Amino acid sequence: MQERIVEIILYLVSELRSNKRLSDVDVSSLTRDGYTQSEISSAFSWLFERLSLGKSMTDVTSGASTSHRMLNDTEKMVVESQAYGYLIQCQQLGLFNNIDVETIIERIMTAGFTTIGLPEMKSFVAGYLFDMEGSNGQVSLGMNDTIH
Repeated sequence: MQERIVEIILYLVSELRSNKRLSDVDVSSLTRDGYTQSEISSAFSWLFERLSLGKSMTDVTSGASTSHRMLNDTEKMVVESQAYGYLIQCQQLGLFNNIDVETIIERIMTAGFTTIGLPEMKSFVAGYLFDMEGSNGQVSLGMNDTIH
């Protein structure tokens, strides 16, 4: 479920980068794409919390740095190109900084995976994203939770 919330967060952040306000985002398109109201509310909650705390406000609206970490030969054998592209997309949208990307790659490599595809990377990113804030990054995942 967290992977789907990250997909919504990526959508919302890309909307913010196109100079829309969160209140102007058409959530009906998310519902048509099969996302539940709980998932949508959780994504908004995570983003509102991050923005209200002033965390990475400039990253979310203006993107991450222009430098990109290149995978070494061993990492290229483990991390598939689509998976790495997804990680870079998250970085470009401001969800992660360079240190976060390095930490994620390091964790993947030390975990002993033989290959990481897109589904595994999405799961890894979601776990990292919702865990990186510690107790301040809690996201409500209740079935009836909504933001008013």
